[in-house]
Amino acid sequence: MLAALQFALIDSINLLLIAVIVAVGIATPQIRGKYAKITSLLIAGDWLGVAALSLPVLLLFDQVRHHIQAFLDGPIFGWILIGTGLIVGLMALKGGDNSKLVEFIMAPLRDAGPKTVLMGFALGVIQSATSAPFYFGLAILAAEEVASRYIFLILYATVALSLPTVTAILVWVVRQRPQSVVGKLFEKARNDPERLSLIASWAVALMLIGLGVAHLA
Repeated sequence: MLAALQFALIDSINLLLIAVIVAVGIATPQIRGKYAKITSLLIAGDWLGVAALSLPVLLLFDQVRHHIQAFLDGPIFGWILIGTGLIVGLMALKGGDNSKLVEFIMAPLRDAGPKTVLMGFALGVIQSATSAPFYFGLAILAAEEVASRYIFLILYATVALSLPTVTAILVWVVRQRPQSVVGKLFEKARNDPERLSLIASWAVALMLIGLGVAHLA
């Protein structure tokens, strides 16, 4: 089951959620605990969204578990991983601006409340539903014989939110000490978001290609 976590880790490179967390860090006033409350509720909602979609998808995959096992054991899975990685890389070269989408998402995130959780939930469901690594990871999980794989979804969703959580902590550090090394690195990244997005997308692409090559070896 640990192999599934590789894809959960890739799935954690969620550029939209990370951009939203950074935007919250910039827009939220220096009121004690406000940023922490907003980001905690946002990430909790996103976690619920990932977990909520994971359960029915895993139930569906369970119905065709033997077919999925045959698919995972064959070379086609490796080639699909490589092809997906190449597509992600090519899309990264095309670029794109999600600033308007981030601005729209920010509307209910000015204060901590139920809307913050709901927005996080929506982001979790949408991002997972449109993420190939999400389905790859659950396919591997469905092929396992272990009955505890449904409990394993808790860990899967947690790993899928690991990078955004780390980002939220780093943004908190930057807010407390803007002149620190971390603060200067964040400022540099904020001034060149396209390059950062390209690097992150290519990291995903290379990891998928690497897993595909390893599968074929």
